[in-house]
Amino acid sequence: MTFTPELYACGVDLVGPSNLITLMESFPPYWEVGLDQWTRRFGDHRTEEGRALLTKHSPLTYVDRICRPLLIGQGANDPRVKKAESDQIVEAMQAKSLPVTYVLYPDEGHGFARPENRTSFNAVAEAFLAECLGGGCEPFGDDLEGSSLQVLAGAEDVPGLQEALGAVPDHE
Repeated sequence: MTFTPELYACGVDLVGPSNLITLMESFPPYWEVGLDQWTRRFGDHRTEEGRALLTKHSPLTYVDRICRPLLIGQGANDPRVKKAESDQIVEAMQAKSLPVTYVLYPDEGHGFARPENRTSFNAVAEAFLAECLGGGCEPFGDDLEGSSLQVLAGAEDVPGLQEALGAVPDHE
């Protein structure tokens, strides 16, 4: 979406990093062993040269190149790719009036473990992709029930999502 922006009609990002420096700075202490492997592969966020390399390869650096709609799914408790990674790219996209839909699951981590959350994300992604690609999709029906889905941005860009949210108890 940032390096080859014209290639795709849209994008779906599930717990993806947006800034490789803040990603690596947020690694918990018990990942210290793995951090050495990351710095050898991608660049060392503790050095000027490494920070420059990580900045060069971070999607956030090129957010202004995004020209297609993006759906972002994030677990609020993700220890690997923290919510801040999604927050910062969404904020940057909104500042440039770029189309972004951001869904958050407060009770999930890296990926969606609860079946209700997987079902709801898949339903949102299906409607999003149908809108962007011109295909069909099933109505939401009860696909959001029991999920912890929160739509933080762009509900209006996914056909039927606002109505489906309004029909589910505990969703505003």
